[in-house]
Amino acid sequence: MSIPSWLNGQKRYAGHHLSLAVAAGVLSGILLIIQAWGIAHIMNAVIFDRAGLSLLQGWLWVLLALFAARALLAWLGEQSAFRGAARVKVVVRDEVYRHLQALGPRYLAGERTGALAEALTKGIEDLEAYFAKFLPALSLSALLPLTILAVVFPLDWLSGLVMLLTAPLIPLFMVLIGKGAERLNQEQWKELARMGAHFLDVIQGLTTLKLFNASRRESELIARISDDYRMSTMKVLRVAFLSSAVLEFFSTVSIAVLAVFIGFRLYQVELPIPGWVVLPKIGFFYGFLILLLAPELYLPLRNLGTHYHGRMEAIAAAERLIEILETPLPARPSRAGGLGSPERVGVRFKEVHFAYEPGREALAGTTFDIRPGERVALAGPSGAGKTTVINLVLGFIRPDRGSILVAGQDLAQVDIEDWRRRLAWVPQTPRLFMGTLLDNIRLGMPEADLDAVREAAKRAYAADFIEALPDAYATRVGEGGAGLSGGQTQRVALARAFLRDAPLVILDEATANLDPESETLVQAGIAGLAQGRTLLMVAHRLRTVQSADRILVLDGGVVVESGTHQELLQARRLYREMVGAYEGVA
Repeated sequence: MSIPSWLNGQKRYAGHHLSLAVAAGVLSGILLIIQAWGIAHIMNAVIFDRAGLSLLQGWLWVLLALFAARALLAWLGEQSAFRGAARVKVVVRDEVYRHLQALGPRYLAGERTGALAEALTKGIEDLEAYFAKFLPALSLSALLPLTILAVVFPLDWLSGLVMLLTAPLIPLFMVLIGKGAERLNQEQWKELARMGAHFLDVIQGLTTLKLFNASRRESELIARISDDYRMSTMKVLRVAFLSSAVLEFFSTVSIAVLAVFIGFRLYQVELPIPGWVVLPKIGFFYGFLILLLAPELYLPLRNLGTHYHGRMEAIAAAERLIEILETPLPARPSRAGGLGSPERVGVRFKEVHFAYEPGREALAGTTFDIRPGERVALAGPSGAGKTTVINLVLGFIRPDRGSILVAGQDLAQVDIEDWRRRLAWVPQTPRLFMGTLLDNIRLGMPEADLDAVREAAKRAYAADFIEALPDAYATRVGEGGAGLSGGQTQRVALARAFLRDAPLVILDEATANLDPESETLVQAGIAGLAQGRTLLMVAHRLRTVQSADRILVLDGGVVVESGTHQELLQARRLYREMVGAYEGVA
């Protein structure tokens, strides 16, 4: 889809607000013509008819009312345009956000967070000038000059002809200059996205940069990127100022030519043009009225040029937004059904193949069963496919070949939202969001009451430290759980899983990077969480999976061993080697 087509397609979200803004502008233009007529009448009466101000008092009151009405219409037009643009921004932001949600973590892992944040914030904000300023100005640049010409032509066809011939010069040169400015503006947007993405990366990795004495080098790089952005901005501004100067020049010259024609015809009876016709003179009233209307004829065209930069910014931002929205979503069945109400859920992989890129399979015909109520651990060397299995079960990716059965149904034919309601996930590094502990625990069950939250925290061994805090469950935590230790964050995540009360629990090494005391508490919480549920664990530290009912050992994307901890030790194969290496390191 082309960028202009996409932008025009978003107008429907503004509702009637943009039409109301244009209507207010047209009505203000009609009142302006009446105002100019009144001013010309007053000046003609005072100068030529020697009328006193007392006789013109009624006209003066009319002018005062016209000034107030036009001010009110200008305010109404701006408010309507702003509200229409705000509605477009809300809808577009929601659409992009939902599309990113549907694309899932796999897409986000391949994108720079800063660039995405730039698109979702400044990119969408840059649409406001296009809808609130440029589009109303575009409509008014056509309607108001035509209205004024419809008034001027019956009064003096020569003045109307001069206006008709000179007015198109302004949008013509605006477009010619604007094409170059549009290209420069798109380059500037890319520089801004690059700078924002790099700056966010540096902020997030500031501790690492400090420890490796690389912060000074990165600051110099940021300075260079910032200077590149400054230069691209100045290029855009130079073209923008040139555009404004050209528009003002042609507008001024056009008004001057019209004033010269009217001035000569005011002082002589006839204005002969050799080879043409003899033009009659014009009276002061009509000449002055036309001169009052002339600047107003070119004003909407100049305003269009002024707001043309809003269109350029919107086009630069829309390019990135369209790129996100046109990224194809993972295929979903047209008629996905639910799972019913199974008390326990089992999972079966049948010859599952998956590759992140051609020629490099993460899973190569993986087959295994997880029976309902069973505690199963995945073990294997780095790159064996453990994380890929988890992402497939969570529904973030789909198999290239083979099938995954859940509760006897193909996961590809199951409503993914219904499936995820039956899952609880505790990752290696849980994500807590800025807010209260209460909100973080009931993330998956926002309607849960405080008593249920307290019970979940108690079962996760988190109640003691939470209730010892001054504000207990109303305690606010920073982004990423700032203010809590790693063990406390892990127990809050376990409480979240207890509250969800899902039949299938997935643990991605929930005890990694914990001190012994925290690890003991988290392990006790996991043992309680596993009661009556199907449990799938990913083991990076083999000590954490010894209590599993069954251990699946992955290597090269296939299951090479299966059994209990003792059975696998006696087999003297890969698992035994991994345990020996781990104990040797320990």
